[in-house]
Amino acid sequence: MMAAIVVLIFPLCLAAAAFTDLFEMKIPNMIPLVMLAGFFALAAVVGLPLREVSLHLLSGFIVLLACFTFFAFNVMGGGDAKLLSAAAVWFGFNLSLLVFLLQVTILGGVLTLLILLIRSQSSHILALRLPVPRSLLMEKKIPYGIAIAIGGFCSVLQSPLVLLAISAKK
Repeated sequence: MMAAIVVLIFPLCLAAAAFTDLFEMKIPNMIPLVMLAGFFALAAVVGLPLREVSLHLLSGFIVLLACFTFFAFNVMGGGDAKLLSAAAVWFGFNLSLLVFLLQVTILGGVLTLLILLIRSQSSHILALRLPVPRSLLMEKKIPYGIAIAIGGFCSVLQSPLVLLAISAKK
C-alpha cells in the first residue's frame, strides 16, 4: 500500500512540471528534487538492492550528461534537463529508459510542430481573444516539460521499479 502511494510522486511531479513550464516557461528546481526524493523513498519501501539503486542513478547521470551537452548548445533548457534526468532515475538502466526517452523525443517533435502551427496563427488567435498561454504564442522556446511529462505518463508502467512497487504487498 505504501509503495503504491509513493509511486504517485512521479506522475504528480511530471504534472506540476508540465503546468509550470506551460504557464511560466520554467520548471522549479524543487520538482526534480522531489522526484529524486520519491525515487529514494520508493527504493527503500520496496527494498531495492544497492546495486539496482546504483544503476538507476547511473541512468540519470548519463541522461544528465547528454542533457548538459544540449543545454550548453542552447538546445534544451536547464529545467528540462534536470526534469528529464530525474525522471530517468525512475526507469533505471534498462530497456524501459530507452522507451521513455524515445516517447519523449517523438512527443517533443509533435509538440514543437503543434506550437509552431499555433504561433503561425497567433495574430488570428489574439484577434479572437482565445485564452492561449503566452508560452504557446509569444515565447521563442518550446515548453519541453510538457513532452517529458506526457512521455512519462505513457511509459511509467514500463518502469521495473514502478511495476515492483505496484506488485508489492507492503
